[in-house]
Amino acid sequence: MADYEFVKTETDGNLFIITINRPDVMNACHPPTNDELENAFDSFAENDDLWVAIITGAGDRAFSAGNDLKYQAEGGKMWRPKKGFGGITSRFDLNKPVIAAVNGVAMGGGFEIALACDIILASDNAIFALPEPRVGLLAAAGGVHRLPRSIPLKQAMGMMLTGRRVPAAEGMALGFVNEVVPQAELMDAARRWAAQILECSPLSVRATKDAAYAGFNEDSLQAAIETVYPGMAAMRDSEDFIEGPKAFAEKRPPNWKGR
Repeated sequence: MADYEFVKTETDGNLFIITINRPDVMNACHPPTNDELENAFDSFAENDDLWVAIITGAGDRAFSAGNDLKYQAEGGKMWRPKKGFGGITSRFDLNKPVIAAVNGVAMGGGFEIALACDIILASDNAIFALPEPRVGLLAAAGGVHRLPRSIPLKQAMGMMLTGRRVPAAEGMALGFVNEVVPQAELMDAARRWAAQILECSPLSVRATKDAAYAGFNEDSLQAAIETVYPGMAAMRDSEDFIEGPKAFAEKRPPNWKGR
């Protein structure tokens, strides 16, 4: 793995953990951080032995406060990351699951990073918001599109038009948070979710993610059901497609190979 200044990575078997490591600025992301996150997610996407990722923030105050506005205001050099904010918000070809372990504030771009993940787990002190209208901006890294696709439209508009802060418990009630746990237990919970995913066929998981998201682009439910997505074809052509039923018949745990 590459050496990073603003990001930490850890590999544990088939699990990859990415930590935004700027706790002194509440893990706000400036362009160099975005570049490192993009590189880390590239490494995850390209490594066949990595099946699930967790992204979190360093420290106990923030997942990410979003764009580093102080860096921008001081005239820091700005550029747009190719794969979006946090290296993930415009990454539409990643069929491996990503879990956001939100350990505090997730504001603006930080919330958009979490929304770009497949599962959001939150510590009990987590706070979510898209406050861009309060500073004359727009949650253009996917927030204005992903939030209304994650929760009822009126609830999403209520959050986005006011920029109000939503605590973890309300986030779970609204439906964009999967589980709320005490902060000290957050990473254990994230590893528990990851372990449950890792019990499944990695190619089946990828086919599921592929079909679920791509199906939204079809004109009808019938079209979505009748389409064979690339992940489905890869699953059906794999060794694991035989191993799963064979392990079930032999009453033993499957030995997934991811191919």
